[in-house]
Amino acid sequence: MVPEKNPLDECKNLLKDKIAIVTGGGTGIGRGISLAMAKQGATVIPAARRMEKLEQVVAEIEAEGGKAKAIPVDLKNEQSIIKMVEEAIKAFGRIDVLVNNSGVSGPTCYLIDLQLKDWLDIIDTDLTGTMLVCREVLKHMMPAGSGSIVMIGAEGGRTGDGRSGYPLRASYCCAKMGVIGLTETLSRECGPYGIRVNNVSPAGTKNERLVEVMQGRADAAGITLEEAFADEMRYYSLGRPAEVWEIANATVFLASDLSSCITGQVIPAHAGLYHVGQDLFMLDFEERKAK
Repeated sequence: MVPEKNPLDECKNLLKDKIAIVTGGGTGIGRGISLAMAKQGATVIPAARRMEKLEQVVAEIEAEGGKAKAIPVDLKNEQSIIKMVEEAIKAFGRIDVLVNNSGVSGPTCYLIDLQLKDWLDIIDTDLTGTMLVCREVLKHMMPAGSGSIVMIGAEGGRTGDGRSGYPLRASYCCAKMGVIGLTETLSRECGPYGIRVNNVSPAGTKNERLVEVMQGRADAAGITLEEAFADEMRYYSLGRPAEVWEIANATVFLASDLSSCITGQVIPAHAGLYHVGQDLFMLDFEERKAK
């Protein structure tokens, strides 16, 4: 069952006076993270391409007495990233927290059917864009001698046990696997500067992105969206996707001093998804295609 109440609502000022950038901060998980960090006392900079969504989040934060500033950014454009960080520094003088949340889902198809342009779109956004934001922010965090970077990964990109990867999502999974490599590498590079780097790894999370992914799976398998959801939830021991606020809570934890000795780690926040279940999905997928 989903908890009746968000436990983080009982906490206050875990991020008091921190300056936090949240890429993709205007929608979905990013929006949830932006709101949660603002409630914990951070000044939040939601950054993404769609200013109207960012401004809506800023309005929500300000309505609750928080502080926020929307800054547009295109993660496929290096100069746009440089400008975004420069604007954040100009406005607030420092960056204490970076949440790399922005990303695209990409197509649902076999690798043999994957178009190069679709592969590059995901790699450029989810991996290269993440790297560039880290690079620019670290230029300010390292001289300051402190900071926390939280990557938002994905269970399809968690490696090391031979069971990684979402079927039909090669480009997305490879990009997220790369983000784990970036997480672990930066944690070692930046530790001597007092900077921690960690990764929250969600699976299905109840928002518009999950609907988009499930619709792609439904279309590929020739089933309804409802059937696709029912199939997916068989693989979650809790029998449900995570709530956005649950992912936001994990992110706040890693950004705050509650996790002051944790770095270089991938924290699964997946409602009990186990990759072995994905083998069943492939069997079902092939059976439906054959009909």
